[in-house]
Order: sequence, then structure tokens, then C-alpha cells
Amino acid sequence: MKKYALLLSLIVGFASCEYILFEEDPADDPISNFDALWRAVDEGYSFFEFKRINWDSVYTVYRPKVNNNTRALELFNTMSDMLFTLRDGHVNLNAGFNRSRNWEWFLGFPPNYDKNIIERNYWRQQEWYTGPFVHTVLDSVGYVRYGSFSSVFNESHLDLIIARFQNAKGIIIDVRDNGGGFGYLVPLLASRFADQRRLAYTFVVKNGPAHNDFTTPVKVYVEPQGERQFTKPVIILTNRMCYSATNFFVATMKNFPHVRVIGDWTGGGGGTPVSKELPNGWIVRYSSTQSFMPNGFNIEGGIPPDIQVNMTESDRLRNKDTILERALAELK
Repeated sequence: MKKYALLLSLIVGFASCEYILFEEDPADDPISNFDALWRAVDEGYSFFEFKRINWDSVYTVYRPKVNNNTRALELFNTMSDMLFTLRDGHVNLNAGFNRSRNWEWFLGFPPNYDKNIIERNYWRQQEWYTGPFVHTVLDSVGYVRYGSFSSVFNESHLDLIIARFQNAKGIIIDVRDNGGGFGYLVPLLASRFADQRRLAYTFVVKNGPAHNDFTTPVKVYVEPQGERQFTKPVIILTNRMCYSATNFFVATMKNFPHVRVIGDWTGGGGGTPVSKELPNGWIVRYSSTQSFMPNGFNIEGGIPPDIQVNMTESDRLRNKDTILERALAELK
């Protein structure tokens, strides 16, 4: 009987713990979903102080727009409008039937890139296609076009490109309109232009509910890797469409003394996004980290070029790329 009583007490004990650990599903109604989204962002978003956003004030503006009779589309639009105040391309709400987005990081700025001009006046059917890279020689200067960090490359691709341009005066890396992709490709590409091990950037991770709850800074280094490196002059071409992983690539490369950036500011995107599911199954995504160059510059809002150049209308009419021409002049 004592053994039975002990077993019964253990079962009751485990049952009570299970009740505590596994709460009932949260309410699935418009108000509960709105509050769940606001709270998730309030506790997890990383740039409130950097962007000087009063999230409580945002709540007082948008919460009255929702009641328990609010339809799904109206709820989605209200939530999306609220998220838009964060001015962040990494912040989205995915409801299945639609996905909110914020393109302010490039809308309203000059395009500063025209693929047709590059293809017609610079490649001239002399370009090579190596994995996701397009490369050619322009007056003894190597030109490499990389359009998306979502396009995967490997060491052999980089070996070929670096070997091809070993005797070039310099290399131009064109990442204009590269909206980002896989972050792990950034150090792999940058390592081929590293002269030595250098601090690339530091980052902190949101680790508590308060707006300033972050981990201690983590240092990220990049160093030479692979069969060959190119440490002669390198110029990176940028515009406002350079975002996320491309933003990190530019931040990393700017630490090398033989690298310069020409064009416009990058679009930014210095926070790693995480996702959370709301009670109704919709997914909210928001930035959860902050990243800084070695001098402390926060890269969320973009990175300035070393030489600011915008494409001119007169050059465009002559099928000339103003930014590329300036880079060639600098290298020649």
C-alpha cells in the first residue's frame, strides 16, 4: 500500500507539472492576435532605441482599429501598417494570402544600375559565367558581377575567378541590386580578398523583454582562405538595393586597406530576422540582432560609400554606366 501511495503521489506530481508546462492554446480572436503580434515585437525587436521608435505610442494608435468583429483582411492590413512604422525590410507579416513588406530602404532613391547598359556596352559577349558570377576583363581590369547572395557558389568558382585576374590591375565587384540571401556566403567570398585576419564586425543578440536587453558583443573575424587571394586594389560598386547579406559583405570588405566602395549608400539590413507564429497561424518576422563595424558604426541604416557617385542621365543616354566608369578611372 505504501508503494501504491508513493506511485500515486508521483503521478499526481507529474500531472500537476504537466499542467504548468503545457498551457492551453492562446485565444484566437482579432484582439488576441493583434496583442500577440505587438508583444512579440515589443520583446524581440532589436532597433527601437536606434530608430527612436516609441512602440507603446504605436500601440495606442493601432489597437483601437481592432475589435472582435474585425475581419481577417482588415486585421492583416492594420497589423501591416503598424509594422511599417519600424521602417525595416526584415520585418514581415505572412498570412498565407498576403505578405507585408517594406521597401523604403531603396524606394525613393536613384536606381544607379541598368543591367541592359552593362550587357550591351561592357560585356559585349565576352563575359564568362562561373557559377552565379559573371566576369570579364575591362581594359586590364577584372569585372565581377554577383547578383544575389541567394545564388550559391563554391571554392572552385572562386579559384577560377581569382586565378583569371591575378595579373589584372584591380578587380571591380559589382553587387548593385543584390538584395541579400545566405549570410554564410559572405565570409567565404570576402576571405579571397583578405590580406590578413581582421575584425569584420561585431553583433549583439536580443536576449530579454526590455528594449535594451542584449548579449555581450560577439566579434566576427575574416581571414585569408582558399588557394589564392587577391590583395591588389578592389572596388565594390553599391546602390540602395544592396541589402542584408550584401550589407554585411560591404561592411566586411571595407576593413581591408586595398578595398574601396563607389556608388551610393547600401540599403542596410543589419539585423538577423527571427519568426514567431501568432495564435491564428500567421507568421511575424522581425530583426533580433544589431551589428556594428569595428569603429562602432551601426550598419542597420546602410553603409556610406568611400566615393559617392550617382548615374547621370547624359551617361545613360550614351549607354555609359557612370559608377562603373568612375571605378575604372580610379583603377587605371
